Amino acid sequence: MRHSIVLLMAGLALLADAPAFGQAAPVQVMVLGTYHMDNPGQDLVNLRAADVLTPQRQAELAAVAEALARFKPTVVAVERITSAPGYVDDHYTRFNDADLAKVRDERVQIGYRVARIVGLKTVHGIDEQPSTGEPDYFPFDKVQASARARGQDAALAALLEQVGRTVGEFGARQETSTVAELLRAANDEQGLADSSLYYALLGLDAGEDQPGAELLGYWYMRNAKIVAKLSDVVQPDDRVLVLFGSGHKHWLEQIARGTPGLEVVDAVQYLPLR
Repeated sequence: MRHSIVLLMAGLALLADAPAFGQAAPVQVMVLGTYHMDNPGQDLVNLRAADVLTPQRQAELAAVAEALARFKPTVVAVERITSAPGYVDDHYTRFNDADLAKVRDERVQIGYRVARIVGLKTVHGIDEQPSTGEPDYFPFDKVQASARARGQDAALAALLEQVGRTVGEFGARQETSTVAELLRAANDEQGLADSSLYYALLGLDAGEDQPGAELLGYWYMRNAKIVAKLSDVVQPDDRVLVLFGSGHKHWLEQIARGTPGLEVVDAVQYLPLR
């Protein structure tokens, strides 16, 4: 314990001597959680998104982008894997306005729209996925195997059923809601941005068999790495629009709030009411 205290004090001394964003104007970080408009089918429970290429949806998306542009972002960062150190999204480099009528991807429909409106020459892709030697950030198969081995299939199924209901309710809202209204729901902690499943999985763990805790830890790690990449592409006084799937919102905001020099801004206040 004594050695741990000495090491901690030494580490704090090093941090005190290092430059920090907190000593300058903070970076304002606005995390907009989104639903996946192009239906990639890569989530635990997948939403069937309505077509966003219709004239009505295009008009709604244009209104959303104009409203978000009022934040005057100096950086736009999206859920895409790119290369260090610049994390430049080459898809944006090749983007032109005609793509809005062809590409359903929310990174294009919202992220690139906003970047184009405010005149950014670069969009950054700051997603994190495991490469060689790195862990699976969402080892749900281990949770399932453990639940099956201990007769907890029903308990796990009940948790997934709740997730399914939330996704289903959101899907049904598409028939009567604008894109702005859907995004408001997608950023609701009681809706698609609900993080409770990750915590609920801890209740299925027993003794040293803790796949729920491991999944929670690895998911937190993925989002921490995303925020670390964000820190690489911003300067003090920047205003950043971060566009990620709704399941990341809780974690990205939580980590950003605890990161010196980052200041979280509520994205919902910039969305149109309809």
